[in-house]
Amino acid sequence: MNMQTGAVMAPPSPKRLEDIQLSHVMVRDILLKTLFRKNTNKVTHLAEALHLPVPITQEVIDMARGQGLMEAMGTLGAAGEVSSEMPYQLTDSGKARALDALAQSEYFGAVPVPLDVYREQVKRQSIRNIQITREQLTGAMGHLVLPPSLISNLGPAVSSGRSILMYGPPGNGKSSISNGIRDAMGDKIYVPRAIEYSGQVITVYDPIVHTKAEEAAEDPTRLRRTARYDKRYVVCTRPTVITGGELSLSMLDLVYNPTARTYQAPLQLKSSGGIFIVDDLGRQAEPPQALVNRWIVPLEESKDILALQSGEKFEVPFDTLVIFSTNFHPNEIFDQAALRRIFFKIKIDGPSQEDFLKIFALVARKKKLQLDEASLVHLLKNKYPTINNTFANYQPVFLIDQMIAVCDFEGIPYKMTPELVDRAWANMFVKDEKIVK
Repeated sequence: MNMQTGAVMAPPSPKRLEDIQLSHVMVRDILLKTLFRKNTNKVTHLAEALHLPVPITQEVIDMARGQGLMEAMGTLGAAGEVSSEMPYQLTDSGKARALDALAQSEYFGAVPVPLDVYREQVKRQSIRNIQITREQLTGAMGHLVLPPSLISNLGPAVSSGRSILMYGPPGNGKSSISNGIRDAMGDKIYVPRAIEYSGQVITVYDPIVHTKAEEAAEDPTRLRRTARYDKRYVVCTRPTVITGGELSLSMLDLVYNPTARTYQAPLQLKSSGGIFIVDDLGRQAEPPQALVNRWIVPLEESKDILALQSGEKFEVPFDTLVIFSTNFHPNEIFDQAALRRIFFKIKIDGPSQEDFLKIFALVARKKKLQLDEASLVHLLKNKYPTINNTFANYQPVFLIDQMIAVCDFEGIPYKMTPELVDRAWANMFVKDEKIVK
């Protein structure tokens, strides 16, 4: 699939009220509640609030007027027609109906997208439609020094849109690699502001999770301006949800707001079309096996099961690249059945001495620290043997930042000396000793 912006097929803009595929009563009640709650009463402003085209909004207004729930506040135009910009207000019956509807659900504003309609859009913009090239992945990882074999393993894993387990010792860039995978996906998708199932509203678009994309401005000189897509959706870059030790099983359930009587989509539904990163697996309150068991059905069947307050269960699409990242060996935290269900297992190891020196030189150049051969020899010959020559990707940045901090404090030019190496090393590892209390 083409990775350029606009490659994803947009949800078509509705032309008539029937195209929305919601009950007319639900759409009408959302209009009444919006008019009751917001200081807006003209058709264009109401259309903006509902995220519907003006003709459909007018259709709903006319329906409400016919039922005696709304009335025009202005006078008739010269041709005997009510102006499209004439303000409207709720009748007494309309206010009573709005209050009754608000008692059932406080939701107003953007008209939700029916779950079945959203399901079709998920297919059009599926994470599994993406084909990432070696160049794209390498470009997104350009700030990292990675062995070519790692890119060779990551590429097919990402392009498959299936689950990935990255494991290995801490401090070797598993989180940075996860972020690089996200950056490699340069296209945009359409995120619904809210979806509807069984008359219940579930909000999906979340500014904390979703990054709104810049849109090309429409030419104001065009005679006929048409909506290019259904405005009940927001154009966003593919979302990324990153969770760590705070992740709990309850965060994967629908969140019900008893005051508003509406639902908020769980994290994995918000990340549809994007990436869900479970960082530091094994640090959560729940055991890793329990967390992975929760993902088994979604990972295998591309659908998730959620439950309403009533206990009614229903299916939602599961279209997410799940990346598990852990410092534990997989055999320590999973049984073989769980491991079988995670499609790709990739070890992220520490760098070789050669790659370590490459990273050190890159970081030093970026931070304007003059390298010193005698100090590097001291580091490699005297310091690293004390930790069995175990190199990690975080160490060059840590050591160089420590030396820079000392230079700043002493008021001397940035430089590297054996003494500064010793001082930096002392802060990287805490000496094992008994503290007398």
